[in-house]
Amino acid sequence: MKRWLLKCSVVATLIGVLASNVMAGPVEGKKADKGSAATVMCPVMGSPVNFLMSAETPDGPVFFCCARCIEKYEAKPEKYASKVADQRKSLADMPKVQVVCPVTGKKLNKKMFTEAEGQKVYFCCGGCVKKFEKDPDRYQAALANSYTYQTLCPVMEKEINPSVFMETRAGKVYFCCKMCDEKLVSNPEKYLPNLKAQGVDLAAADLKTEKGGGS
Repeated sequence: MKRWLLKCSVVATLIGVLASNVMAGPVEGKKADKGSAATVMCPVMGSPVNFLMSAETPDGPVFFCCARCIEKYEAKPEKYASKVADQRKSLADMPKVQVVCPVTGKKLNKKMFTEAEGQKVYFCCGGCVKKFEKDPDRYQAALANSYTYQTLCPVMEKEINPSVFMETRAGKVYFCCKMCDEKLVSNPEKYLPNLKAQGVDLAAADLKTEKGGGS
């Protein structure tokens, strides 16, 4: 009888501990959720950006909500410097995928990489790895431009394949496999919202039917 009472006491204690952990919230040290496209703001209008609208700078791309904002920024970039800094902080929390070599802009070879700030950076060939390692500062803007913040296929909602994409009038859209671009073109009303949720605001009229890449 005493053993039975002891077991019940232990079980009750465990239940109490588990309940208190649930009430206390996430376990300490758990990584925070990644940022969303809605948190990345246009430095001109203060609206969520469209990742297809950008201007290149020596520090990497700056993203905007529309083409008119690009014109305003380029006319007087110093006016928006603090807002650009805020945008870069938001981008640091965003998931992203490297899609091209930062030296040549060509297709990546996942066997060719180096470490930069604790992250793997991929290249098209060994020669580009050496060029980058010799003078990484020279390629910082190109490196920032080598990523896309569209990380999921709009059709299957799986991780994109950097070599499978469609060239549209507004920019590149990435997919997980070769057949998904055809599905997007045939039913844009269904799949374009999945792109918009990732900050890629594309109109059906911007779509083209030809494929831009393949695995």
